[in-house]
Amino acid sequence: MPEAFYLPLGEGRYEPTRATESPWDSGAQHGGPPTALLAHVIDGTAGADMRLARVSVDFLGPIPRHEVRVEVSPVRPGRLISLSEARMIAGDRTVVVARAWHIATGPPPPVTGERLRPPALSEPGTGPLRPDLAGWGYGRAIEWRYTHGGHGTLGPAGVWTRVRIPLIAGEKITGLARTLIVADSANGLSAVLPMQEWLSIPPTMTATLARVPAGEWVHMAARTRLSDDGLGIAHATLCDPDDHLGEVTQPLLVRKR
Repeated sequence: MPEAFYLPLGEGRYEPTRATESPWDSGAQHGGPPTALLAHVIDGTAGADMRLARVSVDFLGPIPRHEVRVEVSPVRPGRLISLSEARMIAGDRTVVVARAWHIATGPPPPVTGERLRPPALSEPGTGPLRPDLAGWGYGRAIEWRYTHGGHGTLGPAGVWTRVRIPLIAGEKITGLARTLIVADSANGLSAVLPMQEWLSIPPTMTATLARVPAGEWVHMAARTRLSDDGLGIAHATLCDPDDHLGEVTQPLLVRKR
């Protein structure tokens, strides 16, 4: 197991390790780690009383698994709300762009809405597990405990996830990173067509977060719905053992291979 998803090289540069490896191309990164890295860097520029409330990430092509650099710039500075943008650049090409809204925290409101009651934490090895996960970097870097569905099972899926390693070597992983490393997996978890025969490509992912998890575990309840003209939407509801965390949405390009 690599020591982290990324090794810091200084001056905004990072070396992705095998933990970022895509299941479809060993030379490319899965979308989850780049999403978490860009959000983490943006979050480091926000004030102490600001919390990331939404991040939208656009994947502009395959994300190579070699040295990248990250640049951040403000879009709409503000005291109560702010919008920032981060770019992941490989060589001379921008491969991922993320925009994140931060909202200032404040006193608790008198009501918070209906509580989401998460499923019980499953036992290790719960649910079907594809044998090829043993050789897939991103798959091995996360512990998956299914509450329904599973790898190789088509349709809706529920799974408890625990990221096993830090996002960046030498830094303690945050609750935000734990959430976003797995958020881009909604489509893969809940595919309704066999991926060996059908492409299901999310060019972008949006995560809207009410809060971050209090501990190591994040549950994803994922489902996918397809239209009759080659598009679809993957959606996941996120929670921790206490309550609701947020929502994930991915539009999909669906084509037969």
